[in-house]
Amino acid sequence: MVHTFDKKAFKKQIKENVKLLYRKEFEEANDQEVYQAVALAVKDEVIDNWLATQKTMEKKDPKTVYYMSMEFLMGRALGNNMLNLCCYDEISECLDELGFDINAIEDQEPDPALGNGGLGRLAACFMDSLSTLGYPAYGCGIRYRYGMFKQKIEDGYQKEVPDNWLKNGYPFEIKRPEYAHEVRFGGYVRTEQGEDGNLHFIHEGYSSVIAVPYDMPIVGYDNNMVNTLMIWDAEPKEVFRLDSFDKGEYDKAVEEENLARNLVEVLYPNDNHIYGKELRLKQQYFFVSASLQRILCRYKKHHDDIRKLYEKVTIQMNDTHPTLAVAELMRLLLDEEGLSWDQAWEVTTKTCAYTNHTIMSEALEKWPIEIFSRLLPRVYQIVEEINRRFEIEIRNRFPGDEGKVARMGIIRDGQVKMAHLAIAAGYSVNGVAKLHTEILKTQSLKDFYDMYPEKFNNKTNGITQRRFLLHGNRLLADWVTDHIGKEWITDLSQMKKLELYADDKKAQHEFMNIKYQNKLRLAEYIKEHNGIEVDPRSIFDVQVKRLHEYKRQLLNILHVMYLYNQIKEHPEKEFYPRTFIFGAKAAAGYKNAKLTIKLINNVAEVINNDKSIEGKIKVVFIEDYRVSNAEWIFAAADVSEQISTASKEASGTGNMKFMLNGALTIGTMDGANVEMVEEMGEENAFIFGMSAEEVIAHEKNRDYNPMDIFNNDQDIRKVLTQLVNGFYSGSDSELFRDLYNSLLNTQCTQYADTYFVLADFRSYAEAQQRVMEAYMDETGWAKKALLNVANVGKFSSDRTIQDYVDDIWHLDKITVNK
Repeated sequence: MVHTFDKKAFKKQIKENVKLLYRKEFEEANDQEVYQAVALAVKDEVIDNWLATQKTMEKKDPKTVYYMSMEFLMGRALGNNMLNLCCYDEISECLDELGFDINAIEDQEPDPALGNGGLGRLAACFMDSLSTLGYPAYGCGIRYRYGMFKQKIEDGYQKEVPDNWLKNGYPFEIKRPEYAHEVRFGGYVRTEQGEDGNLHFIHEGYSSVIAVPYDMPIVGYDNNMVNTLMIWDAEPKEVFRLDSFDKGEYDKAVEEENLARNLVEVLYPNDNHIYGKELRLKQQYFFVSASLQRILCRYKKHHDDIRKLYEKVTIQMNDTHPTLAVAELMRLLLDEEGLSWDQAWEVTTKTCAYTNHTIMSEALEKWPIEIFSRLLPRVYQIVEEINRRFEIEIRNRFPGDEGKVARMGIIRDGQVKMAHLAIAAGYSVNGVAKLHTEILKTQSLKDFYDMYPEKFNNKTNGITQRRFLLHGNRLLADWVTDHIGKEWITDLSQMKKLELYADDKKAQHEFMNIKYQNKLRLAEYIKEHNGIEVDPRSIFDVQVKRLHEYKRQLLNILHVMYLYNQIKEHPEKEFYPRTFIFGAKAAAGYKNAKLTIKLINNVAEVINNDKSIEGKIKVVFIEDYRVSNAEWIFAAADVSEQISTASKEASGTGNMKFMLNGALTIGTMDGANVEMVEEMGEENAFIFGMSAEEVIAHEKNRDYNPMDIFNNDQDIRKVLTQLVNGFYSGSDSELFRDLYNSLLNTQCTQYADTYFVLADFRSYAEAQQRVMEAYMDETGWAKKALLNVANVGKFSSDRTIQDYVDDIWHLDKITVNK
C-alpha cells in the first residue's frame, strides 16, 4: 500500500492542537502536552479509517465476532497506532525537527489499566490480529478507572496504589452515550399470564445503573481497517436524590452514584469477603448485559428475524468471567424478544463459544447460590432451568450414572458452576495449547468431553509480532527486514528464512550486538528506577509474569540463594556473571505471592551489597511490570524463565515474546513450551523437571514427601533453613516462615510443596548450569538464539486468529478502501 505523508501539514496540525487544547504557543508546551497534541493528530487519521471501516461493514453486513473479556491489557496506543498506520518514522522525524524525542513523547502515555495478566494481553493481541487480517470484531469489556493497581515496592514489600491512568484524559477513546443501556441488579421477579396465554416474567424492585460505552480504535496494519474495543463505564440512573437528602438520608441520596462508581473502579476486587464476591459478580453481569443489549440493537437495525442472530454474530467468552452471557442472552431472547425456550436455546447455543484458560480450580468460577439468586433473580431462574434440562440430558446419555450428574451439574453443592454452564451452552470449547487441551479432555473436563467430544478443540495461543518486535525491538526488527524483507510483519512464518543465517558468523555477531544494545537500554532503565548497576555483559536471566505459586518464582529465587551459597563456599570455581531479573504483580489478597516478592527483594539486598562475590550475581525486581516496560525487557533478555509446574500453565504467551526476541527458554514441558520445543528443537532450549504425566500421577497417588529431599540434600536444606534463620530477614527470623511451611509442613496446605518446587530443584539447577556453559560459547549461543527467532512463526496471534476463524467463528473478511 502506497502512503503519502505530509510532514509539513502534520507539524502544523500538532502546533494547532497545542493551541486548541492548552491555549499556548507550541514553544511553551511540555512533553505531556505535545503527547496529547500528537495523539490527537494521529487519532484524526485513525478516525478516517474507522469511519471507512464502519461504512464497509454497513454495506457488506459481515458476520462479526464479539470477544468478551474481563481484561484487555492493551499497552500504549500512540506508538502502536503510528506503526500500524505506517507513519512511525515520519512522525518521529517531525518531532525531532520540532525539538522533541519520540521516546520521551511515547513515555507520556500511561498504559491503559484495563487488564493485568496473560488473559488480558492475549485479548489485546487477538484484537490487533483481527484488524490486521481484516475480520470484523468488537472487544467487550469494562472501562476500569484504576485497573487492578499500580505496584509500588516499599521496603521490599508490594504496596498497591490506584493506577490513575485517566487523570490527563485518554485521547484515543470516544464516549458513545447514544448507545447507553440500563443494567439491573437485585429486586424480585413476578409472573403474570399474558394475552397470548404465555407466562411473562416481570423484574421489579431492582436497583440499576446506566452502562455507557467508550469506543477505542484497534488499528490494523497497513490496511485501513479499524475495529472497536467497546469498554463500558457506569453512570447512575439518577445522579442525586434531593428528596432523600432533604430527609437526612444522605447515603440513600447518592446510593445509585456509589453503585455505579464501585462497578468500574477496580479490576478483580479482592473477593476474600462477601462484598468483594458480590462486586465481582456485578461487574461480570454489568459488561455482559450491556454488551448483549448493544449487540442485539446492532443486529436488529438491519435484520428482522432474531432467530437467525448466529448467522451474523458469534460471541467468544474469554474464560469463565463472561459466562453470564449464556443466561443473559437467553433472558433477552425470552423476555424482550418473545422467543420460546427452544427457539432461544437454539440461538444461544449456536452463538456462544467458550475458551478455557486454566485448569486451576480457583479460576473455574463458582458463585454461591445465595449471592447469585439475590443479585440476579431472573438470570438465576434461567440458569435453574438450563441446569434442569441439562441434567435430564446427562441421564439420557448416561443412564444410571448419578456420579456423572453430580460432577457435571451446573448448580451443585450450593454453587453455580460457570465453566459447566459455558460448556453446556457453548458450541465450541477450546483449550489454548495442545497439552492443555489434552489435559482438559482426559482430566479436568473429562466428563464433558465424554458427552460432547465434537465441541472440544485446541487453539494454541499467539502474540502480535507488531508490538513485541516491530515496536518493542526496533533494532532487531530492522535487522530482520534487511535480511528477509518485511513480509514477516503480517506473516511471521517468513521468519523461517533466518535459518540460512544461523551459522553465518557475521549475522551471529550482528545479532548478538543488537542484543547487547538492548541490554544497555534495560541496564539504564534499571539504574534509573532501581538504583542498581548491572553488567550488560552478564547473562540477563528473566522471569516476568503474574505472580502465582504454580508459576514458581519461588523456585527461581531459591536457586539464586543456592548459587550465592555455592559462590561463597567455592570462590575458586568458574562462574559467569548472572543478572536475575524479576517482574510481577501479586493479587492484593494473595499472602504467599506477596511474601515471595518480599523474599526476592531481601535476597537482592543481601547479594547486591556483598562485595566479596565481585558482582557475579545481581538480583533486580522491576516495579510495576506492564506492557510498556515488558517490550524493553523481552528485547534485552538472554534467558526466558518458563518454569511452571508441568500441567498447570495452560499456554503462556510471555514464552513466545521471549522466543521472538531471541531469548533461550529454560522451562518445563508445560503449556505452549511443548510446542515451542517442537518448533525450535530441544537442543535450543533448556528443559528440566517432571512431565505433566508425572505430576498428575503424584497428585493422584499423593505419594510425594518433600521432607525426604530436605533430609537428604544438604544444599537444599541449607537454602530452606536460610528462610527461617534470619539470613535474609535480619532480626525477624519468622518473616518467611509461611513460605518455608508451604514447602515442608503438611499442615500448611492440602499437602506440602503443592507445586513440586523441591522435587524439580536439582533438575532446575542442572539446567541452569547448562545455561551458563552454553552462554560461554558465544558462537553456539548466537546460533541457538537465531534458531529460536527463525522458528517462532507458529506463535503469531495472526495464525491463532485464522484458526479461530476457520474452525469456530467462520467470519467474513472485509477489505476497507478509503
